[in-house]
Amino acid sequence: MILTGATLKNSFNLKFTLILLFFTACEEENETASEELLCEGAYSTSKVMTDISEEIYNDDPSVQAYSKYSWSSDGSKRILSGNGIPNHSVGVFPNADNPNTITEQNVNASFTFCPVVTSSEGVQVGGPGSVIAYAINSVKFDPATAGRCNDSGECSLAQGQGNWTIEALGHNTFDFGDDMNHAHVQPTGAYHYHGMPELLIDFLGEDSTMTLVGWAADGFPVYARYGFSNANDSSSKIASMNPSWQLKSNADSGRPSVVTQLSGGPGQGSSSPNTAIEMGAFTQDFEYIEGSGDLDQCNGRVGVTPEFPDGIYYYMVTDDFPFFSRCLKGQI
Repeated sequence: MILTGATLKNSFNLKFTLILLFFTACEEENETASEELLCEGAYSTSKVMTDISEEIYNDDPSVQAYSKYSWSSDGSKRILSGNGIPNHSVGVFPNADNPNTITEQNVNASFTFCPVVTSSEGVQVGGPGSVIAYAINSVKFDPATAGRCNDSGECSLAQGQGNWTIEALGHNTFDFGDDMNHAHVQPTGAYHYHGMPELLIDFLGEDSTMTLVGWAADGFPVYARYGFSNANDSSSKIASMNPSWQLKSNADSGRPSVVTQLSGGPGQGSSSPNTAIEMGAFTQDFEYIEGSGDLDQCNGRVGVTPEFPDGIYYYMVTDDFPFFSRCLKGQI
């Protein structure tokens, strides 16, 4: 068969057209795959942090294990899989006030891509039965403690009884053996943050801007320390966010002022009988005063962020009480 110039030209044009159609179809397919999930009456987070997979050996003497974590998508939800091992330096564990050793955990969690604010005041979440949030490295945030005191000042830092809930941070009365990351270890071996995860922030390479450090159980993002001074203006200056929880001027009626007895034994936190209990040692020493700070009662607000330029509700880890939210605004 003899191919003329015209035939060759037509053949080339046909092949070029087929190749063009192929790449156009691929581009359309990729664009469809990366399109933001449409969420009716809600925010959408489907385009943020859905392709992370890390395995990093942590040679810290208190760890010496691989930190493994991945964030992915099944098309409708954000999926976390990890082992709860921190990917940064930690304090010495066990220590005199925390007798527990960091061990691998089985972390598997999912988060909606379409978070919705369903509560104006927030719903209390946390404790042994549920996790309020996970950091990017699969280490959980767990700001409260099981420490309690009764009205007579009889206190226990492990499964205590009484109306007065002991705080892990922000005072010198009780010591839970926390480290430079405001974290320590539960009896299960779970390393967890009570407050600002300082060395995680350093690992992420962000120390003076809005830093996305994790996701709350209701699907809203968690940022650390800094936000835009004007919540809805990304060109406004970066500032440290102030909670709207304030230390009370006067102690509540019936509040114990002195530790009369401390149980729990060695390694369950330290304090001494007849030690004065300073204001700020109990959760009840604080009150929410709307508008006194930058954030709401759940330590969050609505505003723009680097990842969400159109705005979203988000939680903050702060340097002051409550350090991390004790409640969630969205549906779990």
